[in-house]
Amino acid sequence: MSVSEQSEQPPAPLAGPVAEIAAGYAFDGAALDLGALLWDGACHPDAPVRIPLPMLNRHGLVAGATGTGKTKTLQLIAEQLSAQGVPVFLADIKGDVSGISAPGKDGEKVRERAAQVGQEWRATGFPCEFYGLGGTGPGIPVRATVTSFGPVLLSKVLQLNQTQEQSLGLIFHYADAKGLELVDLKDLRAVVAFLVSDTGKAELKGIGGLSTVTAGVILRSITAFEQQGAGDFFGEPEFDTSEFLRTAADGRGTVSVLELPAVQDKPQLFSTFLMWMLADLFNDLPEVGDPEKPKLVFFFDEAHLLFKGASKAFLESITQTVRLIRSKGVGIFLVTQTPKDVPSDVLAQLGNRVQHALRAFTPDDAKALKATVRTFPNSAYDLEEVLTGLGTGEAVITVLSENGAPTPVAATRLRAPESLMGPIDAAALEAAVKASPLYGRYAEAVDRESAYERLTAEQQAAEAAALEAAAAQEAGKAAASQQGARAPKPEPSLAEQVVGSGIFTSLARSIGTQLGREISRSIFGTARRKR
Repeated sequence: MSVSEQSEQPPAPLAGPVAEIAAGYAFDGAALDLGALLWDGACHPDAPVRIPLPMLNRHGLVAGATGTGKTKTLQLIAEQLSAQGVPVFLADIKGDVSGISAPGKDGEKVRERAAQVGQEWRATGFPCEFYGLGGTGPGIPVRATVTSFGPVLLSKVLQLNQTQEQSLGLIFHYADAKGLELVDLKDLRAVVAFLVSDTGKAELKGIGGLSTVTAGVILRSITAFEQQGAGDFFGEPEFDTSEFLRTAADGRGTVSVLELPAVQDKPQLFSTFLMWMLADLFNDLPEVGDPEKPKLVFFFDEAHLLFKGASKAFLESITQTVRLIRSKGVGIFLVTQTPKDVPSDVLAQLGNRVQHALRAFTPDDAKALKATVRTFPNSAYDLEEVLTGLGTGEAVITVLSENGAPTPVAATRLRAPESLMGPIDAAALEAAVKASPLYGRYAEAVDRESAYERLTAEQQAAEAAALEAAAAQEAGKAAASQQGARAPKPEPSLAEQVVGSGIFTSLARSIGTQLGREISRSIFGTARRKR
């Protein structure tokens, strides 16, 4: 029999461990096709490895050493979610995800991979929106007000310790109660500066547990943070995270790509901003239980940055968000190098696993490898051997089946993305941003009256009143001296009354009276409602 005749023969039926593993991925409902099963060095295109669409809101982890194909895996999953009508959020750390908006390039390697895994590959671009933090770099600007960002998240980016974080929470409590709206960093700086000033110390004493020294440390941290150029990320118009839930006119889910290359040197900032987005979605979305497909799947790249140096309160808030946001129809995929980068309480919430190759060049690497193997269910594979021998674009996978049980561990050769595997050129990216209907809504920053302007105006009024009072007093002394007689003591002028009453204290109290209740806050201390 010739080779060509052999190739025309139907594939041999699956048997042994291959058949058992393949049976674990034979789902009846809608599912994403990840690739084909690998066993003993052979790829089995008739044994597809899949993930049920309804299980995408049970969260997941994509892990692996640098250069093993994690980004292409994100692209592959995002494409199929979009095709199924599910919106996707991707953080583009290195600037190489924008290609998802353009059709891929056919070639020998693509055709070879498609044949190996039984894929009918078609060059396809997907509907995208491109965003940038605070207008830094390309993209529609994403900003948050300091009030909505909240004290826990802000403490993370300011790198405050636990005591300072609690003190910042008291400052937010004070500003909320007094109606001093914190739109940008200069508003927060103005409130803290007032509290440590001579006129504000009376108010400071009324905030339990907040010392002048700690408030001064926080003030210096805010000032230094501003000087690093971080002020642009806070302000108005504040981004409405419901924009991430949109679908295109053809029914496909919109892929929201947050372009982050311009802020790669501020990892604490962008990782915490991603968490703000999730917290904001959590606050606003209604409960939906277990939908047939997610409302949104959120890919959190470089996830280890989120947990590095995090306070206990911050970690507790992350765990709570990941655990509860599932019932609001949002799936989260954390992307990092090894599972040990993710705290165990969070890792326990991630039902779907795509583990790319790990290296064991050092004792620490070997320890991380053993720890990773222990996080998988029992398997027919020698996972230590498999994980160190995987090639680029291959991974060990286990997901949740339609009934919520873990599927068998499957070494998998992944499908090729159908969109461009690389960035689109800068001109095309800029054109896409300018053509978006959202650009006009968020492009221009707005600086309306808020805490800074109100406190500054009152300070200027107090200074003017003090000068007027001093001038009146000097004039009175001069008149008395000329008359050579003791003049009756005049009634205090309006300016003297203002100075004597402590203008800042009366201002803050009157604002509190006029504006009423304190802002309601939720997870991470973020504001519960849009303003």
